[in-house]
Amino acid sequence: MAQDAKITIHPSYPIGEISNRLFSAFLEPIGTMVNGTMFNPKHPTADEQGFRTDFIEAIKHTHLPAVRMPGGNFVSSWQWKNSIGPKDQRKVCLDPAWHQYITNEVGHDEYLQWAGKVGTEPLYTVNMGTGTIQDAMDLVEYTNHTGGTYWSDLRKKNGHEDPYGVKMWYLGNEMDGPWQLGAWDKNPTGYGCKVLETSKAIKWIDETIETAVCGSSAPFMEGFPEWDQTALDKCYDVVDYVSVHHYHSAPPGDIKSLLGGSLYYEDFINTEVAMIDYVASKHRSPKQVNISFDEYGAMVRPLMELHPGYGRYNMARNHYRFDPERRYILHDPDNMPEREFPGGDMLHALSMASIQLALLRHADRVKIGCMTGGLSALCSSNHDHVWKSASHHVFMQLLKYAKGISMDTKVESETYDMPGYAIEDTSQYTGKEGVNFIDAASAWDKDNNRLTVFVINRNEDAEYPLTVDLKGFEGYKPVNALALHTDNLDDKNTFENEDVLLPKHIENYSFENGELKLYVKPLSWNVLVFENGDE
Repeated sequence: MAQDAKITIHPSYPIGEISNRLFSAFLEPIGTMVNGTMFNPKHPTADEQGFRTDFIEAIKHTHLPAVRMPGGNFVSSWQWKNSIGPKDQRKVCLDPAWHQYITNEVGHDEYLQWAGKVGTEPLYTVNMGTGTIQDAMDLVEYTNHTGGTYWSDLRKKNGHEDPYGVKMWYLGNEMDGPWQLGAWDKNPTGYGCKVLETSKAIKWIDETIETAVCGSSAPFMEGFPEWDQTALDKCYDVVDYVSVHHYHSAPPGDIKSLLGGSLYYEDFINTEVAMIDYVASKHRSPKQVNISFDEYGAMVRPLMELHPGYGRYNMARNHYRFDPERRYILHDPDNMPEREFPGGDMLHALSMASIQLALLRHADRVKIGCMTGGLSALCSSNHDHVWKSASHHVFMQLLKYAKGISMDTKVESETYDMPGYAIEDTSQYTGKEGVNFIDAASAWDKDNNRLTVFVINRNEDAEYPLTVDLKGFEGYKPVNALALHTDNLDDKNTFENEDVLLPKHIENYSFENGELKLYVKPLSWNVLVFENGDE
């Protein structure tokens, strides 16, 4: 039996308000997410615009708060004006970022109209690579102005009388990355100045909107955090968020590093917050700029060949390569390839949940979180069907219970060490010592007299006796305890059987003198809900 673990939460120690946008998703037209899952005019459930209504209804029922769209690397060469108006008059273009043909059957209006059908808020990414300030101004005018101008009246002519009212605008995507078309990796000052002028201009068109400047695409970037600081220093007074991305990788079989990857997210966030606040002090500004973590993920990747002697890894050298054999691809929405990922649902659900808990623990400054693959997590799909994976249930529990105030959640448990490792020249991780096997975060929803504790057991072998100390929350008692667990990590939900992995009620627990005692199974996700029956 493993040593006892303990979680302590007290109402005197809040972290910050949880934003409604914290658990959102990201959408980009690569692979099958748009062409096949979102859009397939030949699908039996397709509506008049070619959207799959089985997918629309599945996402609609989740009440997903927001989706960042339409990309991604894709947007840095995408000309939105090619994607509006009658479909038979739209331009087919190349997307050099992903070497694909863009037919623009799903264009600017369709993205926003799909978001309306789903009932989610669109968070829009502007082309700041090949795009101009005027393009951005025209885009916001077309999208949000009431009428009486060329662009707003063109929107009406194209069939959308009312403004879309998009409130959140990302000014570029990963602009510090040499893989980006029109990248600013060599000139953060120039990028910051362009953001200054663009944000100023579009806010003068619609003064209700918010904007985000790109920060680092990963903590491995050569310029991190100096690049971020230089860019933000030029535009601090006109932006509301810094946009950051990270994809954590762990070697095959290294579950501890996979589930401990959330610590690297926290390091990234802490550094970014310190950088932002330093720039704020330079500007003598009372305004607080926050973080949008609008692309993130965790994955297993095999260790690759390293190239010692290069010094600090040169990102540009790696991306200025040209393959004469490479060909552009035209994605047929009705020819959606089957994608069978190795392994089961459980580790993927836990690895993504561990990142989401890290974001929740920093809810005072991380106000937007868009999971890459979040739409797939909420609704798995193939050519014909949609279903609920294990990740669906985890995501839904966060959407339901992670409301109100993020609380400081103290964990005492057995620990382990993560030795440093390098997946390849870019993704190099320093080691971590004393990582808690028990990972936890909590949310206090005062309006509903509810406190929810989220717990992951990172240990693949040991079940832990766990005590949750809530003595400070007088009158609160457990009303629900749920666990997602499997003894077989190859288990996965399918359309034919989506009940293989389901959260189950924990029956064997006790509660006395403000302490809940229970056992948490190895590699499990646990949700413990308490309510105050005295109010």
